[in-house]
Amino acid sequence: MKKSIFKNQTLIIGIIICLSLIIWQVWRFNNNSSIFSKGQNSNSTSSRILFIISASPSPSPIPVYPRLSPAPSVVKAVYLTSYSAGNPQKIDEIIKLIDETELNGVVIDIKDYTGKVAFETQSDLLKNLNAEEIKIKDFDLLVKKFHEHNIYVITRIAVFQDLNLVKQKPEVAVKNKFTGGIWKDRKGISWVDPASKFVWDYNVEVAKQAINLGVDEINFDYIRFPSDGDMEALAYPVFDESQLSKSQQLEKFFKYLNENLKPTGVKLSVDLFGLSTINNDDLGIGQKIEPAYLYFDYVCPMVYPSHYAKGFIGYQNPAQYPYEVIDYSLEKALIKRENLIKEMASTTPDFATSSIGILRPWLQAFDLGADYTPQMIRKEIQAVYDNNLYYGWYLWDPKNVYSPAIFQH
Repeated sequence: MKKSIFKNQTLIIGIIICLSLIIWQVWRFNNNSSIFSKGQNSNSTSSRILFIISASPSPSPIPVYPRLSPAPSVVKAVYLTSYSAGNPQKIDEIIKLIDETELNGVVIDIKDYTGKVAFETQSDLLKNLNAEEIKIKDFDLLVKKFHEHNIYVITRIAVFQDLNLVKQKPEVAVKNKFTGGIWKDRKGISWVDPASKFVWDYNVEVAKQAINLGVDEINFDYIRFPSDGDMEALAYPVFDESQLSKSQQLEKFFKYLNENLKPTGVKLSVDLFGLSTINNDDLGIGQKIEPAYLYFDYVCPMVYPSHYAKGFIGYQNPAQYPYEVIDYSLEKALIKRENLIKEMASTTPDFATSSIGILRPWLQAFDLGADYTPQMIRKEIQAVYDNNLYYGWYLWDPKNVYSPAIFQH
């Protein structure tokens, strides 16, 4: 009898010890998952789980929310400021417009010329630089809401115009060589050096924070050198034109964006001056369309007729001739693309035409130089189609007012 009691006591003690060990292992796992090593036997289910837990995180972000799948090959989108994107009533209005028309996308400002990032990020770098100014609450839920309506989400980043970064990191700012102070353009806006690796990494970080929330495309604007103001006073802390031309410097940045963001699976697009479709020089700002074709999925020239000079292709007021201006510009842009494809095919082994970016232009939806009625905007859209460009377009109105009469229903 005593023997039996002793055996039972021993069994109970053994069970208690085993349970204690299990509890301790669970506690140790929760507090230090790194104890599990990749070297464990991968043939067992448990070791495979431990391998997944212990694996180092990928350097490329994995979206918290999935991107729209399948992504549309044709995107017809309207531009929204971060203020509009943060206004639930405006969002409902835009979703209704998209649901009822040919539209299927939005372009949302997440960093404009102020340099302020419009949503809450998980980035210590951005927080430490006081970059956040929350205009879009719960941006992740907004992206999800758009996706529930099959709306493709593009986020726009103004790159080298950045008032906040100039303030926080003046050592990367473009300087006035005569005064030693910060250089400003005609509008009083300051710029950062397009050759600064810190600036590159900073904008990549902004992009990755948006990618983590499931956005479908990152659109880069102001990806250029300054174009107006006291150009003789410009001084760059890093850029050295004796080493690289402006266009060569920007091409290096294009490549850097591609290498750092394409592995995430997100689409990349870049905004260029409309004249980049026509001119063979870099417009004095480093923008040539050919390098953009090499590194971006979509090349988005801003072919706003009001932005072309008096006398362009014989028109005293190009804004009054939206079809003609855009038709001419896109025709020239396509010739440049075809010439690039021929050059690459003759010099690059295993070259694929599909690796060259696609034209998806910005079109004018605002009154400047002429009243841009729905009929005027349809003329712009028709010019896109008449150049056999069926990949879509983006409409720009800084007021974010888009008449349903513009669109097919």
